[in-house]
Amino acid sequence: MAERKSGVLLPIFSLPGPYGIGDFGAQAHRFAERLADAGFASWQVLPFTPVGYGNSPYQGYSAYAGNPLFISPDLLAARGLLSDAECQAAYYPGPAGQVDYTWLDENRSRLLRLAFSRLAAGSRDEVMRFAAAQRDWLEDYAIFRTIKRSQSERPWWAWSDPLLRQADPAALDRFRDQHRDEIHYLYFLAAEFDRQWQQLKLAVNRLGVKVIGDMPSYVSADSADVWANRQYFEMDAAGAFTRVAGVPPDYFTADGQLWGNPLYNWPMLKAEGYDWWVRRIRAGLTTFDVLRIDHFRGFESYWAVPAGEKTARRGQWVKGPAMDLFRHILAAFPDAPIIAEDLGDIDDAVRAFLARTGLPGMKVMQFAFDPASGAEDRPHQFPAHCVAYSGTHDNTTLAGWLSQTGAEQRLLIADYCGEASCAAVLRCLWQSPAEHIVVPAQDLLGLSRDARINTPGSTSGNWRFRLTQADTDRIDFGHFRRLNILFGRHVPAVQLVQHQVDK
Repeated sequence: MAERKSGVLLPIFSLPGPYGIGDFGAQAHRFAERLADAGFASWQVLPFTPVGYGNSPYQGYSAYAGNPLFISPDLLAARGLLSDAECQAAYYPGPAGQVDYTWLDENRSRLLRLAFSRLAAGSRDEVMRFAAAQRDWLEDYAIFRTIKRSQSERPWWAWSDPLLRQADPAALDRFRDQHRDEIHYLYFLAAEFDRQWQQLKLAVNRLGVKVIGDMPSYVSADSADVWANRQYFEMDAAGAFTRVAGVPPDYFTADGQLWGNPLYNWPMLKAEGYDWWVRRIRAGLTTFDVLRIDHFRGFESYWAVPAGEKTARRGQWVKGPAMDLFRHILAAFPDAPIIAEDLGDIDDAVRAFLARTGLPGMKVMQFAFDPASGAEDRPHQFPAHCVAYSGTHDNTTLAGWLSQTGAEQRLLIADYCGEASCAAVLRCLWQSPAEHIVVPAQDLLGLSRDARINTPGSTSGNWRFRLTQADTDRIDFGHFRRLNILFGRHVPAVQLVQHQVDK
């Protein structure tokens, strides 16, 4: 029988701290220690990508790069690259509780560039060695971001120089020679991000907690991945997208969701043995202990919307590579700890595909109490081989959901859980057969819908939620420790004592 365990979902950007956004510093270590002490086995985060359109981590400028805003100024100070006074001067002056991306865009770069300017020769050599080891993605990313900055951040298809738009090798060589210091600065950000993250992940693992990462199935149109590898995407001879990604009308939106990501050129990827995907999975499994793949159903069939459409209504389902792709992935990573996000418009073909992979799928408590559904959808019928959530980053909070349920649904919840409350629904989740459960931190606190991370189909006000220090202090970790022990999900925090000794 597999081990029963529990985890908490909290993006790095949602951690408290003085710098306007969560980072890899002391607050991350403290949060991991409290998870371990309560017997949680996992900490789930959202994609680490440097955010692009709408500040969404699912629309990043690279599938491989990390968000430099997660680099801790305090850890830079510990290396002698910043002073304490310089760090304090960089504190966010506004109210806690939300990420202010506009302020960060205007202010954080100065601090990071100051740290870069103080790198000693030996440290610069370390950065260049890191860049050489990561050359297969970092070189493209660094020059892509440098060109974007020189082009007032316009998307690559709107760059004024057609040779740079086309990633002409000779033009890129000339540009690289002219902007070498800026490119090396981006190498430094990538190396420092990796240094800080790997140190944090090692500390988290020593506590007995594993990190669940999140990998978007699509990459952003305006990304280094597409600009430098357009042969792997559906584009016409002029470099324009012909169809884009989305999902049909669903639970979240009447018009569907028009994501706008380019679709994959699956025949080309297949001709190369899906090597592009194998490398991407390898990077994810190197960064995280467990990898959740978003929109997994898109590998079986994906919703293709003609470019230029204003909504996703006029799309159509197109067959994806399914097991033809995953035979290569599972051959390369036979025991890969991967979670398949199989939510949304799911049919028997998707269910059969997931079963053939052998990967665990997902269940969500907020979807388990539709009055029109039957007992087979209730939590007691969750398969053991799944990861069950109270909600995800795309759902409203559990308290927000309960507040908007109708009378019939609320009665069903009360009948099933004992009462229609956050505490009762969470207890029901802990009792479920699912081997692994995950709860957003907002639900540990019973926060209202104002604490929602993302509203699908909207482009403003998302990806901003942060816990305050007072919020984290209010989480009753003792209560959740008792639930973990009571329902056999407790991981003894024996590593915590040793970790404190090591410190």
